[in-house]
Amino acid sequence: MYYLREVLGLTGTHIGCDTTSCGTCTVLMNGQAVKSCTLLAVQADGAELLTVEGLAQNGQLHPIQEGFWEEHGLQCGFCTPGMMLTALQILERHPDPSDDEIRHGLEGNLCRCTGYQHIVNAVKAAAAKAGA
Repeated sequence: MYYLREVLGLTGTHIGCDTTSCGTCTVLMNGQAVKSCTLLAVQADGAELLTVEGLAQNGQLHPIQEGFWEEHGLQCGFCTPGMMLTALQILERHPDPSDDEIRHGLEGNLCRCTGYQHIVNAVKAAAAKAGA
């Protein structure tokens, strides 16, 4: 986490609890959602990492980003990067997820603002966009 934020300048990965409890620091490492707060840089050596900064391509928002925007899947935005990357993993595993699959997939990510329904709606919207 320190390396991502302080050396690479990828500040979208947030520091939350430092104990893997909240999920704000979630990144994808080799396609797997991991909580970077307890991940050492040496553990990621040679791995493919994706942070929230890598979702948009060529100036176009990723369907997950569009879904969160359109469905009001964020309020304060603190948990949003981790939620989005976890949502990406959910959609890779379940291209047309049920509410239960989304909720189960998001269990390791905490949000203090939204009550989660808008986040579930955002992931469903992203699934619809990605499948279109």
